[in-house]
Amino acid sequence: MSVETVDQQYVSLADRAYVELRDRLILLDIAPGSAINEGRLAGELGIGRTPIREALKRLELDHLVASFPRRGTFATRVDITDLADISELRTLLEPVAAARAARTAGPAVRAELLARAEQIAAIDPRAVEHRDLMHYDLEVHRLVYRAAGNPHLAETLIRSDNLATRIWCLVIDRLPNVAEHVVEHADLLRAIADGDADRASDLAARHVRDFEEQIRAVL
Repeated sequence: MSVETVDQQYVSLADRAYVELRDRLILLDIAPGSAINEGRLAGELGIGRTPIREALKRLELDHLVASFPRRGTFATRVDITDLADISELRTLLEPVAAARAARTAGPAVRAELLARAEQIAAIDPRAVEHRDLMHYDLEVHRLVYRAAGNPHLAETLIRSDNLATRIWCLVIDRLPNVAEHVVEHADLLRAIADGDADRASDLAARHVRDFEEQIRAVL
């Protein structure tokens, strides 16, 4: 096996660890404030500690974990007071991403957007668990960011959406219209697929405002 192949395999394991741990932290499967046990995580994922450590370095940049000398690494706490700052950033950038995706996405991406729109529109609110709804929401946002075709914009939005989702997960059992909030993504995806940048921008901005209002209503 060449050095290049070994490096690629290592990066792949580190990426896999990053994605798995990121989603556990976002969905609060790893409780806020809890200690991160590298050995246990390595065993659960079936990989070595080195990829776990590399993943944790990236997660610290995402503000999902924090490391302290001689104490270890911990999942960051969910701070409700961050909601205003996160919403301010998302209110500015989510419409930009949606409009850019509507203008620049290629045919294959537009077809993917339409397919996902139909999938979202078909959700039965009475038959889907909150956890599944959170997965749908994360997937839709990441799809829009990818469709926008600007990796720097996508990176910023993914980080802010991850933090917003943690707040959402913290209060989700008190929210009355979680399914409706997710299903409304169908109109956004269709607007992007149709190339309607103005409508896509408006729907994205409204979605962020509604999110903040719903959270504040139960605090």
